[in-house]
Amino acid sequence: MAKIAVLSGDGVGPEVVREAMKVLEITGARFGIPLEFEEGIVGGAAIDREGTPLPLRTLSLCKACDAILFGAVGGPKWDSLPVDRRPERGLLLLRKELGLYANLRPVKLFAPLVDASPLKREIIEGVDLMVLRELTGGLYFGEPKGIDALPNAQGERAVDTLIYTTPEIERIARIGFQIAAQRRKRLTSVDKVNVLASSQLWRRVVTETAKEFPGIELDHMLVDNCSMQLIRDPRQFDVLLTENTFGDILSDEAAMLAGSIGMLPSASLGDGPGLYEPIHGSAPDIAGQDTVNPLATILSAAMLLRYSLHHELAAAAIETAVSRVLEAGYRTPDIWQPGPAVLVNTAHMGDLVVESLVKG
Repeated sequence: MAKIAVLSGDGVGPEVVREAMKVLEITGARFGIPLEFEEGIVGGAAIDREGTPLPLRTLSLCKACDAILFGAVGGPKWDSLPVDRRPERGLLLLRKELGLYANLRPVKLFAPLVDASPLKREIIEGVDLMVLRELTGGLYFGEPKGIDALPNAQGERAVDTLIYTTPEIERIARIGFQIAAQRRKRLTSVDKVNVLASSQLWRRVVTETAKEFPGIELDHMLVDNCSMQLIRDPRQFDVLLTENTFGDILSDEAAMLAGSIGMLPSASLGDGPGLYEPIHGSAPDIAGQDTVNPLATILSAAMLLRYSLHHELAAAAIETAVSRVLEAGYRTPDIWQPGPAVLVNTAHMGDLVVESLVKG
């Protein structure tokens, strides 16, 4: 029996997680994978109920599970809280406590959505890349961090510290080369070596680690150039290896290659159980309207089956079901285009994926 911790979180999180759970249940039944779900609270919902974004009981639940299905956290209700008490801190702490240092964000354009992207067809057709983001270092976790008053009432000073060590870079680089070995055998390491000391170490360590993987082509690219190249010629990329902040920004930019940020799943892997979530955030402006695209979360559930439960056939079945639903012309508002497409809500899209799975 595989135990899945379900942390729906805030905003649209409960809506998209609900649909992913439906898909996981039917997939488990079809492939004979016994699944047990247990819910926990995190983020703003946890702050409201227990005064902290990551209650100890939620952390304990996650540590005892085989995988975590995560929705989203945050919203304007909690924006005025100190940084260390905001909903997003719950997710950051969860990653840190579980040692989830490798964030996999596949960016694959489903053929039926080629016209949903604002970019030209000839640029994005056939895009299939992986952004590998280091997840527990860099600016998000470095100390010192905070805002202090300047003397003589001159205002304030904000400090964020960007720190990376050789072991942190080596372990994420090795995963990057291993992923590239299973794909098209090319890895692009992204840095800002012309400005940042951390990037100078990053480039040296990645270059040295590459010697362990002679079959992989390695190149280095400055992050500003990479952000341009993602729009200019995204098909040149196979695996993008990035530090924490760069990966956060670049993967959101890459969402436009897939037609919508509502199409991008993710997996966070490392020392503890894997955590699977859409990259789109809590989207409080549309929460409760049953219009959010659940496909990123459903595709995250496929990654859960692949990386944590090691059921490749089940994962591929979900991805095929999503593709068939899109080929049939069904669209949520974020990927809808004028024409023959059929506009559906969140729940209906989830039902359609389930129906496709049942039909096989």
